[in-house]
Amino acid sequence: MWCPDLHDGPLRVSAVQSGNWSGPVGSTRGQQPFRPGLVVAEAQPPQWGFTPHYGHIEVTCRATLSPRSMFSAWMIGLEDKPEHCGEICLVEVFGDSVVSGTGGVTMVALGRGIHQFREPALAEEFSADPYPLDVSQLHRYAVDWQPGRVDFFVDDVRTMSAGQAPNYPMELIIGVFDFPDRADPMDATPPVPELVVSRVLGKRSSVDR
Repeated sequence: MWCPDLHDGPLRVSAVQSGNWSGPVGSTRGQQPFRPGLVVAEAQPPQWGFTPHYGHIEVTCRATLSPRSMFSAWMIGLEDKPEHCGEICLVEVFGDSVVSGTGGVTMVALGRGIHQFREPALAEEFSADPYPLDVSQLHRYAVDWQPGRVDFFVDDVRTMSAGQAPNYPMELIIGVFDFPDRADPMDATPPVPELVVSRVLGKRSSVDR
């Protein structure tokens, strides 16, 4: 379990991230706090791996989900400055949103957009609209991130545009999540969530920063 003494509700997670940073032990300076009052328990050395500042970012993956699981890929600021905390979500799909639509077409609530968090220069601009998508098959989830604009794509089809953009380097996180307390008591053996990533592509922007 992940942070069982702090997280509201049991959570299992498997994720990778392309950068890392924290303040000293005991400080409140860390990445993506999930509740107020969290402090650093283990200081992390700076790791600026894949941390672009604008560009094209693409994740090709497939997922096996149940109603108690989800997967996501997102870019976040490393919070080396408190305001560097915005998020660009490439994709977020909860298993309980997967339904069979007309003609057997699988529909999901396709989450993508901008999360403001504590970034004063951004506004919340996130949606999870119904979209025809079989997440058990490989798909390319991508963003084109430029000054003042982010375009969102699935398999090269633009699904959303945001008229704003974080203006600092960001790291990529890809993860799959399981929420045991959402289990169906009638389902003794729910499928184990799985996320298979076949490719991550990053292209630098030619924008002069």
